[in-house]
This record gives sequence, structure tokens and C-alpha cells, in this order.
Amino acid sequence: MTTSINGGMEVKKVFIGAGCNRVVNNVSWGACDLVAFGAQNAVAIFSPKTAQILTTLPGHKASVNCTQWLPSNKFAFKAKELEKHYLLSGDADGAIILWEFSLLERKWRYVLQAPQSHKKGVTCITGIMVTETEAIVASTSSDGKAHVWEVLFPSTTGGDCILQCLETLFVGSKPMVALSLAELPGNTGHIVLAMGGLDNKIHLYCGERTGKFLHACELKGHTDWIRSLDFSLPICTNGEPNSILLVSSSQDKGIRIWKMALRSSPCSTQGSYRKEEMSLASYIEGPVLVAGSSSYQISLESLLIGHEDWVYSVEWQPPSIESVEGIGYYQPQSILSASMDKTMMIWQPEKNSGIWMNVVTVGELRVTDIVWARSGEYILSVSQDQTTRIYASWQNEASLRDGDSWHEIARPQVHGHDINCVTIVQGKGNHHFVSGADEKVARVFEATLSFLKTLNRATSQNISLPEDLQADVQVLGANMSALGLSQKPIYVQATHDIPNRNGNDGLDTLETIPDAVPAVLTEPPIEDQLAWHTLWPESHKLYGHGNELFSLCCDHEGKLVASSCKAQSATAAEIWLWQVGSWKAVGQLQSHSLTVTQMEFSHDDCMLLAVSRDRQFSVFTIKRTGTDEISYQLLARQEAHKRIIWSCSWNPYGHEFATGSRDKTVKIWAVNKGSSVKLLLTLPQFNSSVTALSWVGLGHQKNDGFLAVGMESGLIELWSLSVNRADDGSGSAAGVAAAVAVKLDPFMCHVSAVNRLAWKGPKKSENCKNKQLASCGADNCVRVFEVNVDYAEN
Repeated sequence: MTTSINGGMEVKKVFIGAGCNRVVNNVSWGACDLVAFGAQNAVAIFSPKTAQILTTLPGHKASVNCTQWLPSNKFAFKAKELEKHYLLSGDADGAIILWEFSLLERKWRYVLQAPQSHKKGVTCITGIMVTETEAIVASTSSDGKAHVWEVLFPSTTGGDCILQCLETLFVGSKPMVALSLAELPGNTGHIVLAMGGLDNKIHLYCGERTGKFLHACELKGHTDWIRSLDFSLPICTNGEPNSILLVSSSQDKGIRIWKMALRSSPCSTQGSYRKEEMSLASYIEGPVLVAGSSSYQISLESLLIGHEDWVYSVEWQPPSIESVEGIGYYQPQSILSASMDKTMMIWQPEKNSGIWMNVVTVGELRVTDIVWARSGEYILSVSQDQTTRIYASWQNEASLRDGDSWHEIARPQVHGHDINCVTIVQGKGNHHFVSGADEKVARVFEATLSFLKTLNRATSQNISLPEDLQADVQVLGANMSALGLSQKPIYVQATHDIPNRNGNDGLDTLETIPDAVPAVLTEPPIEDQLAWHTLWPESHKLYGHGNELFSLCCDHEGKLVASSCKAQSATAAEIWLWQVGSWKAVGQLQSHSLTVTQMEFSHDDCMLLAVSRDRQFSVFTIKRTGTDEISYQLLARQEAHKRIIWSCSWNPYGHEFATGSRDKTVKIWAVNKGSSVKLLLTLPQFNSSVTALSWVGLGHQKNDGFLAVGMESGLIELWSLSVNRADDGSGSAAGVAAAVAVKLDPFMCHVSAVNRLAWKGPKKSENCKNKQLASCGADNCVRVFEVNVDYAEN
């Protein structure tokens, strides 16, 4: 996806990383082989084949709770000839939106919003394709109602979709949170709807395509809330579909499989029915479901025990698209379950006994800050999910053919507190970063040898590392402590013997579980590798602040790091300066009375700019008086905006800077040769609070550049700035010309506040036509954009 305007400028999406909303029923896999999930107020579309988020769909005004493809991957065998696929999404306000995806054009379209919305948040949407142009859908909400919908798709190009409510079912004071629909086997034309929720029961309703759903029976057995339900496709015997399976999961930690078998004597609930070979797997006879002239005997097929906490989700393996006994699909006997115990399990029946067994067990991004590596090889992000993550473009044959393929390649910090801020240490030598969390300590981390070799392999196609760097870095990996607050190094020369737990060091060794196995990766890592084996060791702790860390920045030489914390007083709002290497405190800068929200060093490291919740900015001069000594002085402080100042950014070529505020304005300032700061320009008021800024240069002589502006609404705009210098030879700014260069398409942007914007460094660039811009937001997303500018100096 690209955005462009006249003037030769083009912006295209390079990378999106998004965190899935933590709600059940949020993820849906479509027959088009794309996965949809709610990411804050947006619907994210993920391609499993490329492991990339392709786009996000804006439109909801509240957090997205659930998604449902039409057709889903369960009905891929019915979707071979479809040119358009559809997606339903429901949010916390009760709204349901229908989207259209064109397979040929690979484009998305907002179709409509359901006319009869729920009064409270939608908790589940389920749907089945009954023909290629018709689907039956059910939705439920915490408002105590379940709606049954008919969706009619256009049979010709350009036709309209029709979404109408067939029936509303009142479920009482205990809401339903799980739904599943299925066509009953035996060509009866009837549909069964299973509902489960807070009363621990599974309620079965039976109806026709035109509606008229009646309560048929209840299935009892679970001892806590029902969290997930899923019908299989009909199971065939001798070429005839005669049974269907329903899997259910609950907060009682158990999974149950129910069988609904077509009876040969439909009119009598006591008479004989089709005899089948009984086994240990089918042992409890339940109620009979009557659907028109047919009836179905329900029995408990199996009880699956293995999870150690609530089982939130269960789903049958999608059928294979192949013909078996004249049927156009084959339903595998395999179930995937996910639990609050942070495991997923695959269950299958044992071949001889038929007893269901667990055959596979496998072992979560809200995003507050991002920063590019000093040479732009990767992006480092931190989040309230208590992790630090590294993303990079993995170079391989596929990426050379299809373009950049971005992946999470390391998780250097897994912490016990929400992480608020991060900065990369600039300069030469090994990679270091400093992070700040909801604690009073800033922590310093250094890259491991296994990471450096993995990064080298991912970005440089196996070029060998410099020998001096390999010699300097003696840490292979790191282990996490049981409390999750510190990470201890694993040295290159360390042996893999079992540690001696006797003596005084017993407590220390017991802290470190499990042991990490760092290795050089030859392909992007999977979750288990990221969670345990890509950690960096913590080298220093920086003590000084009295409250939780809020902001960090490093100068361009890699000599100083500045930090700030949450503050309600002038003392707490001090900015601390730390000397890189020794990591001792070398300054405490006083100016503000409330939290300093962002800081940045000027291009020559002579000044430090800070903005604050007290609506003021401060400019400090920084001078190095000796090898280990610095002096600093408050040059200027000014109340610049009417509301909180959230962001700031220096001109990479001069002593001009921008500030952005909750008052929806961006102002451009200049530091005079004396000790004053003057206002050069106020950009036209934006439609939303300005929460992030980043200034990049494009040509040294003209001082031209772009200012990226991120807003609370999630939108991003790029403004061209050109600084005019005075004719007196002083180099001071006489004025600045500004114009909007491009407003990024909302489909490319965030759907909640942009927390940080960062141009790929170095910020100075001569005649640059391609620049990359990274962003992170409150919508759980990390995004990378490529900005192509047809620029040439006259």
C-alpha cells in the first residue's frame, strides 16, 4: 500500500507489528489463507505464508473483540471459485462491521455496519457458508441476547451485500460467550446453534435457514463457565454423513467432545437407533435432539484433561480439500486448544483404542517506545507487556525476490515490570541499550555474541564479524531470574556442567530457571526461542530517580544518557545525566515541575531539549570540561503550549526544534546565538492531539527536511520544512517554510495514539530518495514505512 501526492513523494508500508487484543474469539483464519485479529480498535490482517501483517482496517470506535471470516478455513473446499471473501468484526460497543476482500485486486472495502447492533460488547461471532452466496451468522453479547443473521453476497460484480437479522434469542441474565453453528447431517435442511456461557451449560438451538430457532436441549458436564465451542463438519460412514462432533472448553480446565449421531428411528426417543460399534471413547448417552423429521442421539465422546488453567479456545483442524468417498472434504480428527496456562495442545485419538490423547504441546505487544539501532540494522521496541523486542529485515532468497521480510529476531529483555522507555547507546563497539520501567532503576544491557552473529547472518548474508568485536564480546547469552528482574550472563568459555547447588551460592543458582541455550539462528526464531534463548545480560543498574522511569535518550557520540521519571514536584522532575561506560551519574538538571515527557540531544550534542507535562520546554547547554567531567546550564525555559507537551525533535542540521502538544499544535522554534529562543512558526491546528514528532534532514545546504507528526487519533502526517538562514553569516534561522507533504492513508496508520516516531538514522542525508520511518502506538502495533522522495539539490 502506498500514499502519494503531487511533487514526486511516495510513502509505502514496509512493516507492521501488532499485538492481538487479549480476548477470546478474537482470531479467525479465512479460506483465503489470511488471518484476522483485533488489534485495539483496528482489525489486523496477517499472512501466515509470509509471516507479515499486510494491513489494518480502521472503522471501529472501540476495541475489537471478535472476528469471523466468511468463508472461514473450515469451508475452504466451498471457496475454490470465489473472487471475494468477507470478514465480520465485532467491538466492545456492540457494533458489527462487514468487510470485503478482493482476491484479484488484493484490496479491502468497508461494506456496512450491522443495522441491529448489540447494546453491549460483542463477545462472539460465528458463521457458516450454506451456499456460495449465502451465509448464516450468529452473534452474542453481554447484553443477554444472541442474534441470528443471514448474509447474502452479490452474485455479480458490483452487487450489494445484504445483512439482515433473522431472529433474536434472549438468553437470560447469564450471558453467552461462546457460539458455534453447523448444518445437521442427513440433508434435513436444519441448522444447529450451540451456545455456552456463564451458567456452565451448553444450550442447543435448532432452526432453518429462514430462522425460527427453538431451544432443543442442554448439555451438562462442565463445572465452570463455557469459553469456547466448535462443531466439526459432518463425519461420514460408508459415504454417508451421519454424525457431527462438538468440542467444548471451560474454565474448569477441561475439554469435552460431544457426538451427535443421526438416529434411524426419529420419532421415538426410547426406540432403537442405528447401532454403531461402541468403544471406551463413546460411553455416556445424553439427550436426543429433534430437528424436523430427524433426531440425533447426543453422547459424550471424550473428556480431555491436560491443561493446568482455564481453557479459553478449542477448534477442530480445518478439513483437507480432497474427495473422500465422494465427499468434497475430509474432516481430520484433530483438535487445537489454548489455555491460560500459556500452552497450546493438539489432541488426536489413539489409533488402536480410539481414546483422545495430547500429542503436541507448545508454549504474548502493547508498545510504548521504539528506537533504531545506531546503523539502522534493526528496531528495538519496549512495551507494557514487559518485554523488549528486536525486529529486523531478514535477508534471504525470498526477501530478495519479494522485498523486505521483517521478523522479530530477538527478545533481549523479559522483565517483571511494564517497560516505558528505551534508548540505544550510540558510538562504536558492542550494541548497548538502556531501558526504563515502572520501577526507579534504569537498566543497561549489552548484546551477546550469539545475537551479533544472528544479526550478521540475517542482514549481511553471512559476512564474518570483525575479529576485534568477537574478541571483545565474551558473553554468549543470558539467563532469566525467577523474579524476572535481572538477566545473568552466560560466558563463551562457560561449561555446560550441571551447576553445584551446594554451599552459599545455592540461592543464586536456584534463581535462574530455566537455563537458556543461546545459539546462532539460521532462520527467524519461533516463540520458544524468543522467550528464553535470545536474552541479553544486564550489565549495570542506574540508581537515582525516586519514581518510575518515563523517558530516556542518548547523545550522538554515545557519551551521555539522559533519564527522567514520573513527577509531581520539581525535585522528582530532575533530569539525570549518566556517563556511558562508567555509568556514574554526572548531572542532575532542574527546570520542570512535572514529568519530563521526552528529551533529545541536538545534532552537535551541545544542547539537551526537554518537554514536560507542565507545558514548558527547557534547553540546556552541555559542555565537556574533561575526560570524565561535564558542565551544564539552563539556557532557556518557556511555556510553549496551552496543554501538555508530549513530544519534541531537533533539526538535524541546526539549532531549531519542534514541539507537539495536546493542544493539537506543532510549533517550530530556534535557539539564538545569545540565550533566547524564538518562535519561528506554528503549523495549522491538527484534528487531534499531537503525541509524537521526528525531524529528518534531506539536504545540508538548503536545510530541507521532513517532520513526521503522529497524533492521538493514530494518524500520521509528513510536513516538509525548509529553514531560511540569516544573511549576516551567523547561521541563525530567519524563518521556516512549511507545507504538508503527505497524509498517510488511515489504512496504513495506527488506530490509537502514536507513542513514538523515529526515522532510520543517520538523520543527516545528502540527496536521499529513500528513508524509513518507524512508529509505535497504543494500538499494540509497530510499523515501518518507506518514504520515497524524488529530491535533488539545485
